[in-house]
Amino acid sequence: MTWAAGTLVWGAPWAFALLALVPVFAWRAGAQGGAAAVRFPGVSLLKKVGRPVRADWGRLRLGLLLLGWTALVVALARPQLAKDAEVIKASGVDILLALDVSRSMLAEDFQIGGQRAARIDAVKQLTEEFIEGRPNDRIGIIAFAGRPYLVSPLTLNHDWLKQNLKRLRIGLVEDGTAIGSALASASRRLGQNPDARTRLIVLLTDGDNNAGQISPNIAAEAARAMGLKIYSICAGSKGYAPIPVTDQFGRTVYQQVLVTADESQVRKLAEIGGGKFFSATDTDSLRRIFSEIDTLEKVPIETLRSRNFRELFVWPLGVGLALVAVSLCWALTLGRRLP
Repeated sequence: MTWAAGTLVWGAPWAFALLALVPVFAWRAGAQGGAAAVRFPGVSLLKKVGRPVRADWGRLRLGLLLLGWTALVVALARPQLAKDAEVIKASGVDILLALDVSRSMLAEDFQIGGQRAARIDAVKQLTEEFIEGRPNDRIGIIAFAGRPYLVSPLTLNHDWLKQNLKRLRIGLVEDGTAIGSALASASRRLGQNPDARTRLIVLLTDGDNNAGQISPNIAAEAARAMGLKIYSICAGSKGYAPIPVTDQFGRTVYQQVLVTADESQVRKLAEIGGGKFFSATDTDSLRRIFSEIDTLEKVPIETLRSRNFRELFVWPLGVGLALVAVSLCWALTLGRRLP
């Protein structure tokens, strides 16, 4: 839910017409003047024996009375603080990210900030950007190597999702690339919410299927039968890439290792799943791929708007009554005239 800044509105603006009486009251009070306590045939004698009397207190009492009237009119106009609330519903898109965390994802043929980086680090960074760009979608993550495991179920709590993504690392399960098992696991998770408008799997891998008991093609066909869509990404350059290894002295050294990927297999999965295949050979191309998937799967967001009002008339009402009370008390006590 999001809130707009409060706006001052008036429930009965017609009441401001009563402010036209303020100058009328002021003119009448000034024109009439005060009632004479003693009548004289002339003022010449008073000029000789009397002294000037200041009328400041009388003007102050009249001013308080007029200010009180003004405040009461403002209260009658019912000032209100209006706030617009916007409730954003979930978009109806469920996305399951299936990320390869096999040992070959340690190959440092990507870049982050101009520095050489491992594939897994680039994937984690760009996946986080993808998540941030879809705040109204339920997103989950499955990682896989020799077998799949759940990193996060489908959730709208993307802060928690990104925290789990940051903890993702190589070596939590046995090595290998079980693509078929990963697709089957992702399909099972997405199948738990058949009411979602769109359900899709984003598969990111850099290797051939060499583990698990399920054929990738059969898993993709099962996903299609469930109404799921598959976007597949083959990540990594072809040829030799530096991969960190630990030597006999416990030191980390790099070896140039030949890395290959069966793009035809990964492409076939997208064709079966009714999605699209992408090849990412560096960080920029992977970022463009995530951006394209984000664009392809946009849907209208349902919003509910409402307006809440907070009444403020009690404040000018209290001020107005206080000013009128002070004016009347003054007239009945210190400002009272003798007959």
